[in-house]
Amino acid sequence: MDQNALERREKLLKLQEELLVVEQDRLAGRSGCTLEELEAHLDRIIAET
Repeated sequence: MDQNALERREKLLKLQEELLVVEQDRLAGRSGCTLEELEAHLDRIIAET
């Protein structure tokens, strides 16, 4: 696996980990973020890849 593929895989694993935490919070009844906050967050993630 080349360096770029490895970095991309690591970023995807980090995102997966973050999404699992969000899902656990949601199931526990904690409030999330607004759609605008989510869109900004996803835009930042997409820009990094």
